[in-house]
Amino acid sequence: MNPNLLAMIAVVLAGGATALQAPTNAKLMGAVGSPVNAAFVSFAIGTAALGILAVILQAKPDVAAARGLPWYIWVGGLYGAIFVVAAAWGVPRLGVALTITLMVAGQLLVGLLLDHFGAFGAPQQPISWGRAAGVALVLAGVLMVRRF
Repeated sequence: MNPNLLAMIAVVLAGGATALQAPTNAKLMGAVGSPVNAAFVSFAIGTAALGILAVILQAKPDVAAARGLPWYIWVGGLYGAIFVVAAAWGVPRLGVALTITLMVAGQLLVGLLLDHFGAFGAPQQPISWGRAAGVALVLAGVLMVRRF
């Protein structure tokens, strides 16, 4: 199988998982009292699952290389925490489809900028009319999901 096709399928499935994550964490939020508590439980379970997977795969981190990374590389988990808290909080107010559509729109807008500048080591891909139009279509989709 084409490695790029396999990567695309994996990413689509991961996107579906985030769509499932939003309503399950919203339901959890009702039981544990806040979106922050729901995110904490979600991350604790995810951390345990990753720990088990690391043991199974015998993944050994390169501690020396990790120590040399700039400070901003270490805050990636904070972005995930913001995502999970916002999703848990947003779903009961906006619904799953609108919450996820807005999140995708935000991801695409920031993604365009990161690509344009080659930030964080991403391959530099300047903003083009086609790429901007693609994001505009997603933003139009947000309006359609919201209004119809």
